[in-house]
This record gives sequence, structure tokens and C-alpha cells, in this order.
Amino acid sequence: MHSEERYDAIIVGGGHNGLTAAAYLARAGRRVLLLERLDHTGGAAVSERPFPGVEARLSRYSYLVSLLPQRIIDDLGLDVRLARRRYSSYTPDPAAPGTGLLVDNGDDAATTASLASVGAEEDAAGLAEVHRLIDLVARTVWPTMTEPLRSRSEMRAAVIDAAATIGLSRADAEHVWSAMTERPIGELIEQETGSDLVRGVVLTDALIGTFARAGDTDLQQNICFLYHLIGGGTGDWDVPIGGMGAVTDELARVAREAGAEVRVSTEATAIDAEAGTVQYRAADGSAMSATGDWILSGAAPLVLDRLLAEGARLGGDGADAAPGAAAPEHATPEGAQVKVNLLVRRLPRLLDPTVDPAAAFGGTFHVNEGWARLDAAYLEAEAGRIPVPLPLEIYCHTLSDPSILSPELQEAGAHTLTVFGLHVPHRLALAADEVDGGHDAFRDELTAAVLASLNAVLAEPIDDLLLLDAEGRPCLETRTTLDLERSLAMPGGNIFHGPLSWPFQDDDAARSTPAERWGVATTHPRVLLCGAGALRGGAVSGLGGHNAAMAVLEHD
Repeated sequence: MHSEERYDAIIVGGGHNGLTAAAYLARAGRRVLLLERLDHTGGAAVSERPFPGVEARLSRYSYLVSLLPQRIIDDLGLDVRLARRRYSSYTPDPAAPGTGLLVDNGDDAATTASLASVGAEEDAAGLAEVHRLIDLVARTVWPTMTEPLRSRSEMRAAVIDAAATIGLSRADAEHVWSAMTERPIGELIEQETGSDLVRGVVLTDALIGTFARAGDTDLQQNICFLYHLIGGGTGDWDVPIGGMGAVTDELARVAREAGAEVRVSTEATAIDAEAGTVQYRAADGSAMSATGDWILSGAAPLVLDRLLAEGARLGGDGADAAPGAAAPEHATPEGAQVKVNLLVRRLPRLLDPTVDPAAAFGGTFHVNEGWARLDAAYLEAEAGRIPVPLPLEIYCHTLSDPSILSPELQEAGAHTLTVFGLHVPHRLALAADEVDGGHDAFRDELTAAVLASLNAVLAEPIDDLLLLDAEGRPCLETRTTLDLERSLAMPGGNIFHGPLSWPFQDDDAARSTPAERWGVATTHPRVLLCGAGALRGGAVSGLGGHNAAMAVLEHD
């Protein structure tokens, strides 16, 4: 093994959070080493050309931005541009083919008229009330995301205090807090809305990437709901100009210019928490090690467990120690989604002749996501089957930002479509991987289920609109939870690295150290979480990286 290097901080993982931490610490004068297993930085927030010979840079995994605070953009001087989408969502009504609900952010009257067209006019007031309550919580919680964690009681008091500014009584404010954080979110949705279609539209924000039901008592759906609706204090999900890779490329630029040493094709193989040593395999295959005052992990907590266990097994000097010296602290998480990227020669025609496809795909296009259908799909998946029809969410990046396509594709009218399928738990991929045909057959079956669900609400098959790549194959790729696990080292294909956590601490939680106060602590004082597995982690936010860096700087 080569001679050991010494750093103030070693960061394991070059996703957007690791890059954020590196940028903050390097700008503060710390000597920083960042190790990335892949041959590029960015992790799941990258732009890639998945179709040979086709000049289309797709946001292959993560694809929208909501939770990236302006404070991080300003602090780091990031040149990041985001486009706001005019439409919130469009949802075809399966009960009345050829009709659908279009929620227009810019025209309340149009939204009310659309509600009436699907027989849900009475839900206009309830939908507005749900949004008013969400707005109260979002505007209270959001500013705290780049501050040390508040306690549950402190956050509750802040929400109640803020309620008075929008005319809510204390009793009403306490009801809001309970509905959002203490009772299943399904109860609030059922209380305020009556239409199966409207209820489903609201509920989807509680289920994206989370295998849950509206009434689950563990409230994972509530936490998911909250994170999807607090971004920027408004809950808007914006399109990154230039694709998601433009965001992480900018973070990498800032980190390097600040002096951080970024090494790609370099895989951490063990972490000795006591010695502060990270062993890694360099790009040339050689075994190396480095020591740091701090070790920050952007990897999933379960991956960190394995690195720590290996470090304990080796005893820090490469010599085998007793096996089982450090058992993993975290169970394997379970993702619950499928993602399909498509490139079409034009937007498809809808069964609904009253809605322009550019409006329908300009926000989030919901397919088979009614209240009853979402619950039935959960039960089908729980029983070990791919749900049919599969609930889907679709968005079109190129309607807001055509720059990810070549000028020729833009001129021809081509568009990208990103399809996110719900209720496809990792257990289905694991079961399929053990039978004839394995994962490839499962991926094909999922692809067919996605296309069938989408085609049911279109006036023409999406298959007929797919462009072909240089090898004559349709421009379509499907990424399952197993694909994410294998390509991005996300255990269980879980896009959040594990169960989501509330953006506040329990009242009795430990808060004696900076790491505890910032929500990045592990059982090892000098090893911190800086990725999606940190408290307040998940989505493309930079919060894990920012908060870990703040904990280091506060301690030092």
C-alpha cells in the first residue's frame, strides 16, 4: 500500500451532496479529498446520452429541482438556472375516457372549470383549503432547512404562530399540525375532497418513491408528502436548464476551483473510524489510503455500514481482524419505482380533445392515479404482482428547456418524456431475478406495463412515436430498482437512501454536538452523513452536504 495522505476532510461519494460539502469546506480553507467510484461526478443527478447516435442529454435519474435552497446557490456562487412550469398537472379520468383535470397554476378560473368538467366542482374549495394548509407548513418549515434542526415542539410552535398571519385560529393551527405530522395524511385528503380523481392527484405527492398507503400509521407517506410540497416555500418543482447534469457540473466546478481534490474512478473500500482512515482503490487499480480529521459519507447509510465493518475487520492496517467486528446498523431499504426515459418525434395526441398536449405534458401528467387505483395498485404489488394498470407520472423536460436536444431534433419537434411508475417495490425485482429470464425479462414486463398504462389515455400508441437510435432501436430505456442498486450503489434501489425523516428532531433527541444538531451524526464522532441518508436528506437539494459542512465548521 502506498504512503498515506492527510486531509482535513475526506468525502466518500461525488454525488451532488458530496460536491456541495466539498465546495463549502474547501471555500472555508479546509484541505478536502473527494472519492467517487464512477468515472464522473454527479451520482444520480447527471445528464447522459443513453441512445447511441442521438444528441439528447437526458436527466437520466433525478430530473426536477425543488429542494435546492437559494441560500446554497448564493453561498457557492452557482450558475444554476431553473425554469418554472406553467401547469401543475393533468389527469385523465379513467371513468370517463376523453375527459381530464387540468390544474393551471396561472389561471384559477380555468382550474375550477376543469374540475367542473370531471364532475368535481365541489372539490375546488377543498383543494384550495388543502393548498392553504400546506402553504402554511411549507413557508414555516422551509427556511429552517439550512439551519440546525429544531425540535418537534419548536416547529409546532412556529407553525401555530405563523397560522395567525393567515387568519387561522390556534385550534385550526393545531388541527393543521396534527393532520400533517400526527395523523395519516389520507384523513385530511378525504376530509377536504370527495372526488376519487382529485383525491388521487393530491395523494401522489405522498407516494412518489415511497411504498405506502394513504392511511399507514408509520406516517412515511406524510413525510414524503411534506418534502414534495415545501421546496422554496411554494412546493414548485422546476426544470434545470441544461439538464440535471448542469447542476452537478456546476457544483463540481465550484468545488475544484475552491481547491477540493476530486478523484473519479476511485472507490472507497474500507473506513477505519477510529484512525480516521479511508482505504480506496485508485483509478489505476492500486490500493491507497488517506487519513482525515473528518470523514463525510455521501453514500447510503447501509453502504457506510459496510465500509465501516470492513475497516473494523481489517483493523486499519490491512491485517485481518476478527470477523463480524461491526455489524451493519441499517436494514436494506426498499425502493418502489420504475423510471422510463423516452424520446419521441412529437407529443402524442390525447383522448381528451379539449386539452393541448403541450399543456398536459407541461406539468405532471398523472395516469391511473385515482385514489382507489393507487390503493389497489399497492395491494397488487404487496401480493407480488406488477400492478395493472400501473400508476404513472410523466413530465416533458423539453417543453421548458429544449437545450438538451440538438438543434436538428429541436427543429424537427422532438421531445423527451420522463415516466415515473409508482408501487413497484424492489421485492418484485429480486423475486424476478431468481427465475428464468431474470431481471431482463422483468424489465421488459415493466416496460410493457408502463406503455400499456400510458397508451390507455392517448389517442395513438406512444410506441409509434418513438425515435430510433443509430442502431435502429427505439429510444426508450427502463431503469428498475435493481438497475439503481447495481449502477449507483443505492441499496434496494431506494432513491432516498432509506426511510425519510421529519425535518425536525424529536424533543428527546440528542443535540449536544454540532453533528447531532445538524442531523448528520453517526455513532462515530468524526464520521458524518452528508448524503440523502442524513436527516432532511433526499431529492436534489444539497442539504445533506451543506449541513454536514456546517457541522464540521461549527465544531472546528
